[in-house]
Amino acid sequence: MPNATAFPPFWEGFSIVAIDAEAETLQVELKPAPLQVPRCGDCRQPCAAVHEYCIRHIRDLPMLGRPVRLRVHLRRLACGSCGRRAEWVSWLARHARLTRRLEEAVALWCARLPTQHVAELFGLHWGTVRRLEQHRLQAQLDALPRPQPRRLVMDEFALYKGHRYASVVLDAETRRVLWIGEGRSREAIRPFFKELGPAGCARIEAVAMDMNTAFDLEVRQHCPNARVVYDLFHVVAKYGREVIDRVRVDEANRLRHDKPARRVIKQARWLLLRNPENLRQPEQQIHLQELLSANQSLMTVYLMKAQLKALWTAASAWQWRTAWRQWLRHAQESQIPALMLFAKRLSSYWRGILSRVRWPMHTGQLEGINNRIKVIKRMAYGYRDSSFFFMKIKAAFPGNP
Repeated sequence: MPNATAFPPFWEGFSIVAIDAEAETLQVELKPAPLQVPRCGDCRQPCAAVHEYCIRHIRDLPMLGRPVRLRVHLRRLACGSCGRRAEWVSWLARHARLTRRLEEAVALWCARLPTQHVAELFGLHWGTVRRLEQHRLQAQLDALPRPQPRRLVMDEFALYKGHRYASVVLDAETRRVLWIGEGRSREAIRPFFKELGPAGCARIEAVAMDMNTAFDLEVRQHCPNARVVYDLFHVVAKYGREVIDRVRVDEANRLRHDKPARRVIKQARWLLLRNPENLRQPEQQIHLQELLSANQSLMTVYLMKAQLKALWTAASAWQWRTAWRQWLRHAQESQIPALMLFAKRLSSYWRGILSRVRWPMHTGQLEGINNRIKVIKRMAYGYRDSSFFFMKIKAAFPGNP
């Protein structure tokens, strides 16, 4: 179907000379508009000297539910400044086999669907879709301003099965993911501080984290002005695993000959770990009171958990010091081995707990981001390489302006 007078807006500078609509794929042949002076692909200056013509086959957006393939006649110009260069086409990147609007559409859908689904939607190869998305993500990251963090949040999340983790660093003020790396050792997070530089490390005032010794030591080595702040959630969770669970199991073993009482203690795990304000049903509160009244050890470790959480709400350093010494004394006087061992281990982390008075920080922001990271990973059914996965995470959390 020849039509040399058609000038579609999305193929600017070209006219349709033939359309083959009989096959399953719509074939369109384009030639340059005769009255339009071409521009050099490098300097973008008008150049009327044509060296030669070439034909390039281009994929475009589907039309009427059918794939579109373009047979484009391109000119190779003899530019006086740049030499022999291909002409500049507004809707086609240099050396590209896809139109810009197809690339933009693919990149837009990649933000909503997994790569494989987008590839099937547009009839493209998986690697092509991934390359387009990677270019889009890199452009987004390059457009972000250079970060100037003063407070950081550090945590890890499961990367694969088999205890393989990745570490995440978040700007606590802007909620921007600054860095992600495989592993959770000192060597794994050291590249972040090298990337931050001496001036950036000196600017850091506080870093919130769980009781990860690797994070702690690396921050102290590279950030001399930073104070480490231990997160309440991780400490209380560790207390629940190492103290409450241990005491509950020991008490259940002690009552092995009293099957009904043993069953009550064994089934009370979540009742003991849950916060009292989260017990919505009255029968749960009654069950908890009866359980604590009948077992002195469980009553002790349960009340000590509440006192431990109070350390993060102290109004002043002096008030914190009084509460801290009282908690340690009660732990030693309890004569409960699990509680005494936990208090001994926790005593070496007192500086990070005290820092909470000056820097009211926590890792709750990063915990929410970690949940979103799991959703991103689940949508794609996993990723073949970690670098692309980390790039998607950084682009998903560019921070607040």
